[in-house]
Formats: sequence, structure tokens, C-alpha cells
Amino acid sequence: MSMYPHRGMGAVPPGNSSRLNELLDQIRAEFDTQLRQTEGLEHQISAQVSEMQLVREKVYAMEQTHMTLKQKYEEELSVLRHQLAEATRGKGGAGQPAMAGPPPHAGPSQQQPPSIAPGNGLFSGIMAGGNQGGLAPPQQQQPQQQQPQQQQQPPHQQHGPPQEQQMGPQHQMAQAAPGLPVPPPHAPTQAQQQQQGPYQQQPYGGPMSNGMASQPPPGTASPGPGRWGVGRPPNGVGPTTPQINTPVPYPGNAQSPSISQPTPDHPRMGGPRAPPPPVGNALGDLELDSLAPHNKKTGNEWHAIFNPQVQRVLDVDLVHSLQHDSVVCCVRFSQDGKYVATGCNKSAQIFDVASGEKICVLEDHNASDPTGSTDLYIRSVCFSPDGRYLATGAEDKIIRVWDIQNRTIRNHFTGHEQDIYSLDFARDGRTIASGSGDRTVRLWDIEEGVNTMTLTIEDGVTTVAISPDTQYVAAGSLDKSVRVWSIPEKMLVERLEGADGHKDSVYSVAFSPNGKDLVSGSLDRTIKMWELGAPRSGRDGIRAGKCIKTFEGHRDFVLSVALTPDANWVLSGSKDRGVQFWDPRTGTTQLMLQGHKNSVISVAPSPQGGYFATGSGDQKARIWSYRPL
Repeated sequence: MSMYPHRGMGAVPPGNSSRLNELLDQIRAEFDTQLRQTEGLEHQISAQVSEMQLVREKVYAMEQTHMTLKQKYEEELSVLRHQLAEATRGKGGAGQPAMAGPPPHAGPSQQQPPSIAPGNGLFSGIMAGGNQGGLAPPQQQQPQQQQPQQQQQPPHQQHGPPQEQQMGPQHQMAQAAPGLPVPPPHAPTQAQQQQQGPYQQQPYGGPMSNGMASQPPPGTASPGPGRWGVGRPPNGVGPTTPQINTPVPYPGNAQSPSISQPTPDHPRMGGPRAPPPPVGNALGDLELDSLAPHNKKTGNEWHAIFNPQVQRVLDVDLVHSLQHDSVVCCVRFSQDGKYVATGCNKSAQIFDVASGEKICVLEDHNASDPTGSTDLYIRSVCFSPDGRYLATGAEDKIIRVWDIQNRTIRNHFTGHEQDIYSLDFARDGRTIASGSGDRTVRLWDIEEGVNTMTLTIEDGVTTVAISPDTQYVAAGSLDKSVRVWSIPEKMLVERLEGADGHKDSVYSVAFSPNGKDLVSGSLDRTIKMWELGAPRSGRDGIRAGKCIKTFEGHRDFVLSVALTPDANWVLSGSKDRGVQFWDPRTGTTQLMLQGHKNSVISVAPSPQGGYFATGSGDQKARIWSYRPL
């Protein structure tokens, strides 16, 4: 027995135990109440998610039904048109202008477009370009003299479906939800249709109903890029990605879209020259012969128009024209500016900038197309900063890092579930960013040979870029947004969209040399410059970047944008076949360059300045020079 009269440590003073039990009961009751409320909220959220999933499934099912009905309607309509054409030809004779050319789907050059699954075809419609046949080699195109006759054919004689069939899901949904911004549809001309040949594609989309082309004849292979485009991933739910199928009809391959016919306001040389009308940045609307000599420059198969409303401060020249055997999907300079790489079917090629000589061809002979096709397009190329390696991204969903000197593959990176559309090499020399139709941006370490980060968004990724300080990665998407993530923090820090944002899919992004601004090009035919928000401390949400300039003047989709290394000029390439130089301070265009006979899919300035390269659906890459006057 203790000599000290104290209670044990675990003892509770008399009278307090009931109070303690009462408090514990209150806490327990409150906990049970909160738990029930939480369970109720979880049930509500689950029910709402299920309901939303059901709605999306119903919308998708409705789209599929709509496509089936429309396809059936088009097939019946095509038969009737063909019968009408035959009857009219029998009555009017072969000399009738409306009956010029073969009947729809007749002859080997009138092969129906291949069947393309919903959401596919990011590149193929862009390849179809202004002539709806960008993949067709020159020898397969119709003669120039046949074009006027072909263009006289009435709509029912054209081989493509009518304009309403070209609407993708976005266009159809816009009818149910007025105000949804969508690009206006443009029906291709008969001459454009006939120029496609066996490479006929419908889009970069082509005339399709919700992305579904007419069924091809048995045994028809799916040719060219765009077989597995950006869209819903496997087993995905919801509406498909709209097809990019709205080319502006131009007179034909041999004629530049900027050279129009003479008008009373723009007489040909020899008569009095009227002053050019105010056109702003729409230099394609100017008549070349009506311009003063200092506002134009003409070369062999190319010309440049300089904006007559601003002071001319640049001169441009064609340095080399690099012929390829297929569409040139991408161009990129080495950091020292001595070499330019191109991506085309099955191979990446490297050329000497000074001489134009082909230095090497990098082709993986073990590669195979998952669909069994003989085509395998290289969609993106980029040099490592030291020039030792070239990374390529292809339709087979594999990133290859080539040791250029040894012509061997240093790294194979797999993980993407759809085509790889864009790559960028970080300045640290070991990090590569990739963007894919599977809705992800991935970062790869070539030293460790591993995927270090995967960022997932709501729709297909079309373009990626890493900031000069390797702190950020930006991506453009089919959902019209530009996103910027912090690489060290692995978190989203910018989402550039809204009232001042793009109104259609973003196809190209590029950081400014100082890393504080970003430019983006879109299917809405505009280029935007964004001022990125100031860094914040802590993880307190997305910063407020803003659009500080919108560049308008292209007549069709903007497919590629870049900034010169001195940040004095924004370059852009478009489906309208033109390249433009823009002043980022004023938003005005300095010049428009025309020379390619199809969409300018890729533009890239030399990091050393003075040169830029272009890649096109006309199977050529070109190296150009630019310099101040």
C-alpha cells in the first residue's frame, strides 16, 4: 500500500465519466451523420456520372444512326445521279459541257475514298489540301487544260457527297446547340476530286459524314497518312472527333490561289494600274500583276507578295527545292543550322542546308504498319541540341531516337496508343515530349530510356513544345485549347482558351525565344499570341495567361507556326498553300509566299536565323532565305 494518497493514472474522477461518455456519444452521432451525408453525395455523383455516360452513349448512337441513314441516302442519290447523267448524255451528246469527264466512280482515277473509322484522319484531309488530292503524284493528276471543263459540271456530277455530308459531329451538334463555333463547310470542285487519283483521301478529314467515308470497293487499302487520326481512344465513349474536311476550292494544282483573274479594279499590265484596295492581311486577295514592283517578287515556280500597306523590310529567296517520294509531313533544323530533317513515308531524311545535298536516310526496315498497309508516315522529327540524335514519331505509335552518325536506333519508346503527331527535344539534351491522338502528352528520358511523365487531356493532342528553359511543356488539342504544364511540378499551370481563344482545333504551338510568350495556329484560320501568366508560389491553381494578339489573313487552316530566333517574326504555314511572315508587335503581315502546290504542313526557322524550311503535300520540302532590306 502506498504511503501517498493518489489515484492511478487511468482513473477517472467520480462524476466525470458520465460527462465524458456523453461527449463521446455526441461525437459518434456527428460522425455517423457526416458519414451518411458523404455516402449520399457519393451516390448522387455516381448517378450523375452514369446519367452523363448514358447521354453520351445515346448521342454517339444517334450519330452512328445518322451516318448510316445518310450513307444509304447518298448511295441511292448517287445511283439516281448516275442514271440522270447517262440519260442526259444520251440526249445531249458527248459534246455537252455539263457532261464533260467520266461519270461518277468510273475509271481507275475515280476510286472511292477508303473507309475511315470515326474520329480518324487528322492529316489526310489536310494532305488533300486545296485540291482535295494532296497525296496524288503529279503524273496522276488531271491535265491543266481539262480543268475549265470539269469545273463547269453541276453539283450532281461531282464525285464527292453534297456539302451537308461533310459535317462532322461538331457540325451536327451545332444544329442542336446553336452558337457552337464550327468552320464553314466548303464543297470540293470536280477538278479537285479528279486530281486525287488512287491516293484519294477524305480529310489532315475529306468529304465524310461524321468521319465515315463511303465504303470502298472490295480490297481497297487505306492509303496515306490519317488512317488512325486523333479521335476517341479504343472503347472510348462520346461523340467522335470532327473530320477536317473543308478545303477551299481553288482552280487547280498548277495555279496559285493568290493569283486571281483580272477584274475592272485590277487590270492587267499594259493598262492604267488602279491602287490596290485595303486588304489588311488578306494578301491572297491581291492581283499579282496589279502590284507595284517593290511589292512583289517572282522566282521559278514561286512568288512573294509584300503587304502594300506596311513598309517592306524583308527580302526572301528560294535556296533549295528538295523532292520527296511522298508527302512531307514535317521539317526541322539542327541547332547549328547546318542541317534540315524531313519526315515522309517510311523514312526521315537529312539534308545539308548549304548544298541541298541529301546526307542520309533513316529508315527502320523492321517497322510495320499495324493495319498491314505498306505506308508508314513519319509525322514529326526533331534534332537533339548537340545534333547527334534525331527523334522521329510515326503512325506505328513508336518514337525512335536515331544515332545519326551510326544510322542506328538508340531508343525505342512505346506506350502511345494512337499516332504520334508531334515531338520536341528539350534543351537539356535528354528529355523528349510527344503528343498523340490517344489524348496524352508524354515525356521521355533518352538516358534512362523511360517514360517520366504522362499528362492526359480530354481530346487528341496535335502539337507539343518544350520551353527554352525546360520548365514547361505546351500542347495544342482538338478541343480548341492550349495547355501548359510545369515539368518539375507535374501540374497544369495554364489553359489558354475562352472568348479570346481559338474557335477550332489547335494544330501548332511554339514558345517565344524568351519563354514568356506562346504562339498557336488553328483550324479557325487564325494565329494567336499568348502572354503566359506570372509564376505563382505554391499549388494555387491555373495562372491567367491572356491572348495579346490575333493574326488573321490566311484563307484556310493554319497548320504550323513558329517564331524566328530573334523573335522579330512569326511564321505560319497554311492549307491555303501560303507561308506568311507576321510582325508580332502590330499583328500585320509583312509578306505572303506562294510556291507549294499543296498545303504547307510544316514551317521551321533555322535557330541561327537567315533560313527557314517548309514541308508540303506536294511532295517537296523547300529551304528559303530571308534577310532585312
